[in-house]
Amino acid sequence: MIQKILIIIVSVSIFGLLLFVYVKNQVKKRIDFYLQEKTKKIKRHNNPRNFS
Repeated sequence: MIQKILIIIVSVSIFGLLLFVYVKNQVKKRIDFYLQEKTKKIKRHNNPRNFS
């Protein structure tokens, strides 16, 4: 009985860890993307040859 409980706990822990790593990577990608977009807008805005 205790062996089944331990197997369930270990399985859920591994699944939770994998899910956490996946979500962390997705959030990091999204933050990097929006930071790049923001820096592009700032560079375009500060460019003196850009009159738009």
